[in-house]
Amino acid sequence: MKRREFIATSGLATMGLTLNGMPGKRITTAADLHEYLRSLYTIKEPSVDRIIAGDPDTKIKKVGTCWMPYFKTLRKAKELGINVLIVHEPTFYTHWDLDGMENLFDRVPSLAQEQYQEAIDKKKKWIEDNNMVIIRSHDVMDIVKGFGMPFALGKALGFDNSDIVRSKDYFNVYRIKPDTSGNVAKTIASSLLELNQPGVAFYGESERIVSTVGLGTGCICNPMQYQELKPDLVIAIDDTIRTWTQTTYAEDTGDPLVVINHGTSEEMGMRLLSQHLTANISGMDFIHLNQGCSYRWITGE
Repeated sequence: MKRREFIATSGLATMGLTLNGMPGKRITTAADLHEYLRSLYTIKEPSVDRIIAGDPDTKIKKVGTCWMPYFKTLRKAKELGINVLIVHEPTFYTHWDLDGMENLFDRVPSLAQEQYQEAIDKKKKWIEDNNMVIIRSHDVMDIVKGFGMPFALGKALGFDNSDIVRSKDYFNVYRIKPDTSGNVAKTIASSLLELNQPGVAFYGESERIVSTVGLGTGCICNPMQYQELKPDLVIAIDDTIRTWTQTTYAEDTGDPLVVINHGTSEEMGMRLLSQHLTANISGMDFIHLNQGCSYRWITGE
């Protein structure tokens, strides 16, 4: 199977979903499923975790999970018979989805406003016309223990929760066998091949010996916010790092910094969410739509 093919993580297609461990609680609608997702962790309000588009009373046929609801991903979901899609990131180009249009268009030329609004309207209409429901699970998945985004990335890199030596919300520091930062970066890159990222960006001293690695959750992994946890090597994402700030600091100090793609860092979390739902909700299809690195690598000869 090719890396970018979409894979199913369970069978069964009967309706009337029963939540394991909660006798009498049945999940039959998108609203029910959203309620369950919100029950996984208490998060602050207001939250972006909500039903983004579609009718909350829609009866569930199949549920899909993915990191980013690209239009092509929505179409693939429809082909697979999915009518409820759980996503991590925005559907409509802003963190607050349709509630964030004012900020999206702030100081943007009118032509761009028109073109983006046209794309938003087209996507929203397609979702509604195809009776699909988009549920966002972002704030919960960023922090839920055990299989949330930082834990899932650690697992993808071969770390175990028992390797965690220091931790804060959204960020873990793992103990590793001492090695040069260059070798550790190569090992990280090898682990990410399956997620469609063939390499990593590296800054700092490649010969420095490191024995701990710190990594966080998506955009909440700015190494400046977690320096008191003292990781020897930090993994951060391209949506957080600025080449004139953290990377220049790493080059000046030698402190090793590995930068990976945002989609790469959070793909495993949505896979583990699909596995969690499969294990805890009986009687339905859960299908994970693999994505990984959010852009295609094109290299020269």
